Amino acid sequence: MRIFIICTVRGASDEYKQKLEDYVAKLEGEGHEVHLPHRDTKQDGTGWEICAQNGKAIAMAHEVHIFYNPDSQGTHFDMGMAFAYGRKLVLAEPLEPTEGKSFKNMLREWHAIYNKD
Repeated sequence: MRIFIICTVRGASDEYKQKLEDYVAKLEGEGHEVHLPHRDTKQDGTGWEICAQNGKAIAMAHEVHIFYNPDSQGTHFDMGMAFAYGRKLVLAEPLEPTEGKSFKNMLREWHAIYNKD
């Protein structure tokens, strides 16, 4: 299965990147093909080029796994593309519900819709 990881890239700490790489290593060890943006997207391009690369990878993915960061603009952009492509969403980390409408609540609902077991 092809999986795209939605996560923070710009300003990500080494500790955060290691957490992502450990998660991806587990998936790849299970035989999945994983696109991890800080590793697999050419980061020295323009913003448009980076978004286009990620968009193509999301379009080719069977599902997306998200490490949600409410402060990451790139995370929100990639979420929109994955939503538009109708990709299955997996929460890589649990998200606590909030009062009222929020991206956290929307992600929890999206995950539940595609992961009914």
